[in-house]
Amino acid sequence: MKINLSRKNKAYHFEAENEQGNTLDMDANPAIGGENQGFRPMETLLAGLGGCSAIDMVSILKKQKEPIEDLKISINGKRFEGQEPSLFETIDIEFHVFGAVNEAKIQRALELTFEKYCSVAMILNKTAKINFSYKLN
Repeated sequence: MKINLSRKNKAYHFEAENEQGNTLDMDANPAIGGENQGFRPMETLLAGLGGCSAIDMVSILKKQKEPIEDLKISINGKRFEGQEPSLFETIDIEFHVFGAVNEAKIQRALELTFEKYCSVAMILNKTAKINFSYKLN
């Protein structure tokens, strides 16, 4: 796995590119001179958690032959205040599951995702408490 970053302006706007040519814009907080031209680095961690856990959830539910029609995720990260580096203290992640999916299987898929399969969650668990929940729509 390889990522290349290139600076896009004279401030803090960078573009990350993976080996497949996909890109992600990143920028700093305007308080230090950023221009809101992309995700902040800590936001990319939350997006990575969302993507990793979403892929795991869909995969597990499909293997269980559950009729998942859609999945939306809302993530809220709270960082430690007054510390450098300012790591995540808590992360709340809520899954909005669409379809006639068995709730016991959703709960089991969440447990497997956050206790076994999601690599990003395993990394973030070292410093943050991850709370997960779901709503069946």
